Parts: sequence; structure tokens; C-alpha cells
Amino acid sequence: MTPTGTVSTTQLSAASYTVAEGDKHVDITIARSGNTSTAASVSFATIDAAGKQNCDVMNGVASSRCDYEGRFATVKFAPGETAKTIPIFIIDDSYAEGQESFTVKLTNAVGSTIGAPAEATVTIIDNDLGNGPNPINDPAFFVRMQYLDFLNREPDAAGLEFWTNQILACGSDQTCLEQRRVSVSSAFFLSVEFQQIGYFVERAYTVLGSSSHYFQTPSGEVGVSTPVERMNEFLVDLNQVGAGVVVGQEGWETVLENNKRAYMLDFVQRPRFSSLYPTTMTPQEFEKWLFVYALPYIVPSTIGGDAVMAEFGGAKDTSDIAARARALRDVAENPLLVQREFNRALLLMQYFGYLRRHPDDYPDSNYAGYYFWQQKLFQFNGDYQKAEMVKAFISSAEYRQRFGP
Repeated sequence: MTPTGTVSTTQLSAASYTVAEGDKHVDITIARSGNTSTAASVSFATIDAAGKQNCDVMNGVASSRCDYEGRFATVKFAPGETAKTIPIFIIDDSYAEGQESFTVKLTNAVGSTIGAPAEATVTIIDNDLGNGPNPINDPAFFVRMQYLDFLNREPDAAGLEFWTNQILACGSDQTCLEQRRVSVSSAFFLSVEFQQIGYFVERAYTVLGSSSHYFQTPSGEVGVSTPVERMNEFLVDLNQVGAGVVVGQEGWETVLENNKRAYMLDFVQRPRFSSLYPTTMTPQEFEKWLFVYALPYIVPSTIGGDAVMAEFGGAKDTSDIAARARALRDVAENPLLVQREFNRALLLMQYFGYLRRHPDDYPDSNYAGYYFWQQKLFQFNGDYQKAEMVKAFISSAEYRQRFGP
């Protein structure tokens, strides 16, 4: 038995890891020792030192856009748990780039201290002797990337086979192949799994308001309103809500429900939320401002908003954390918000998913590209197929060059 006075320590299981490029993932183990009788948590992140470099650069530095999928998570230990494993997905590109490495790091321990090693180097062993054909043209590779980029997990065997066969059915018909790749990729955003996880997360952030951005065009200054979350924030939350969820597997609904409840409790205790919604607010004020930010110009009582206030059961303030979490979920799952936020989320995911960056990150320097596609969606009444948005992103040089020449 561990003495109750002993300090809990959390650390990585090794200071270095090695993975072959074709192995698809590397597992990073986080170990906890000492007094493990209470709950604890620690932040885990991959560190991208590659920055803006192109994917074909050979300098020994791995890129989270091209060589592996960036991983950001709050790792939670239940009482008695002593180890957690975080998989990092490896991208088997076709660039001959030699051995490359990146770093993983632990920070922000709660309920424990961070021990050594707190950082580790992950080395990817290249399997290409020379630059080869771009693997994104291969149906199975393409489908796997949809799972990684949108569902944040490896494909299950049945799903991989089904979606790959959808593309293979076209044979050599190039028009069919182009259309089928668009429809297959779109299906991942529209899937129950993404709608219940990724889109749920995106809607939670609407109660924090929107970001306004301005940029110059030949016609003058233009302004655009965008969601407030950055990609790394989204990936942390996507990992939290989606942990262990594979739609169709036995018990997935229960796992998802538990994840959502825990996520809402966590979200309302974050400083960013608490500063905007202090617990001294009355339930009426709390309801009002949630809807002011998430659904401006809408009277809450006309769309079932009174359920938010009812969560507090007549209390004078909103200090009940569980009630705040339930109220936030009432808003995030409000049918009108689900409908209204759809196009903004779809557009944002083109950047987060396909390009693995925020809309104003390099090679963009402002929101002109985001604004262009926003206007295209308006022009076609939200019909992304007629706007050819998905087609444009998956055929773009920026997307394709993540994987090969």
C-alpha cells in the first residue's frame, strides 16, 4: 500500500521513442508513481518545431502537418491508475527525407508533480529511398487520413473497407473518382461521430463569442466574424469528448454521454468561461448572456431557452457547477444553434482538418481565404457541393503536398 503522505509524480516512461514511418502510430506511455490514491491530471502535447517549413524539407525536423498528427490532450488519472497511453499517428508520406524527430512534453500537472523525463524525443525512421508517387491518390491512404484528420482515430477495419470500396468502385473513371473522393470526405464531417463530437465541441465555444477580423481588399476594408477556438484548443477537446468512441461499437452511446458530461463540467470551470460568466450572475443573467453570444438577436424563451434557467432550480446565483454544465449543454445542443452554426463549423474544419492550421496561419496572413469561402457558401445557400469547397481543399497543392510531391 502506498503511504498517504507520499507525493504523486507523473512522468513519461522514456526519454526517447523510435517508430518506423510505416508503423502508423507510436504509443507514448505516461506513468504515475508515489501516492496514486487520488485523481490527477497532466497536459500532454507534441511540440512542432518545423513551423512553416514545406513538407519536402530535409533537415531532420518532423512536421505535424506532414509526418505525424499533432496531439494535445489533458490526461486524467482516476484514483489507483498508474499509466496512460497516448497514440501519436504517423503519416507515411512519399518524401525521401531521412530520419526526422519531434518532441512530446508534459505540463500543468494537477494532483501530482511532474517528474523526469517530462520531455521525450520521438524519432521517425524513413522508409523511402527516393521521392515516390503521392500516396493521397491511393484510396485506402486517403480514407485513413479522413479518420485521422476528422475523427482523431485510426479507422476501424469495417469502416476503412467500406469507404475505400466506395472509391475503388469508380475504377479508372476520373470524373467518378473526383466526385467520389469529395462525397467520401464530406461524409466524415456529416457522420454521426463527428457531429456528436467535433461539431459538439465547436458549438460549445460559441458561448465565448466570435472573433472579428479586418483586412484590406482592392475594394476597401472587409470584416469577417469567425469562431474563437484555435486549432490546438479544438484538438484537446476533440480528444476529450471522443476518447474511446467508435460509433457502431457496443456501448458507444454510454461512453459518449459520459465524455460529454465530463467535458461540460470541465469547460465551465475554465478561466476563460468563468471570467465571462462569474458565479455571481443570476440564472436569468446567465441564460441571457449564453444566448447573446451563441445566438444573438434571438429571444431565448422562443426557442426553449428557459430550460437553461430551470437548471438552477430557483437559486439566486449560478455557483452550482453541475447546473452551469447542464445549462451550457442545453445551449450547445439547441436545435437552432445546431442549424445556424453548421456552415461556420464546416468551413472552419476545412482548415483544421485538411490543412491542419488556423485560417490566418501561414501561408495565409489574414482571413481573406476564409472570407472567400464564406461568401461562396452564402452564394450557394450553404450547398458546399455546388460551392465546390471540399473539392477545392482536397485538390489544393497545400493539402496534397502534405503527403508527397
